[in-house]
Amino acid sequence: MKKYMEILNFNLLAKYNKTTNELMNNIIKELTEDEWNQEFNGYFKSIHELNSHIYICDFNWLKRFKYLREFIVLRNNVFKKDYLFTETIFKNISEYILLRTELDKILIDYINELIEEDLEKYLEFTNSKRIKMERKMKSLITHVFNHQAHHRGMISLYLEMLGKENSFSDSMYNTEI
Repeated sequence: MKKYMEILNFNLLAKYNKTTNELMNNIIKELTEDEWNQEFNGYFKSIHELNSHIYICDFNWLKRFKYLREFIVLRNNVFKKDYLFTETIFKNISEYILLRTELDKILIDYINELIEEDLEKYLEFTNSKRIKMERKMKSLITHVFNHQAHHRGMISLYLEMLGKENSFSDSMYNTEI
């Protein structure tokens, strides 16, 4: 029963992630290219860089997850690409929103393919610093969602610095998940 509840929780987190990204992207799509690329005094210098980082991390985690077992959704041709964790991708805001929307759907579909036994399995992978690691899947999936929330908080701050009102983290009040 506990593992079943964990899968339901991951399903809720995946839907929350999609809904929150949609709300955030409704603000981002109104930015000018200058605002999208404006530099701030943070590790990731712009909203563009932050969104690239989140996307690339989600993308690369999903690529790693396919080594746990066969997942239908992870056969998607989008995973034939390779991204370095240090890249800044997306030609423009429209391309970002298109690819982010697609990846959020893949993430939901991936969570829907999980079975209880998957959560206790260990995944062997090489991290971005080329260190071989092994972690339990439920910890890795939790990390993916926490990582997104952390960086969306940074995006919210950058939007405030641009004078853009935003409350996309309040998605539980804005829409039913």
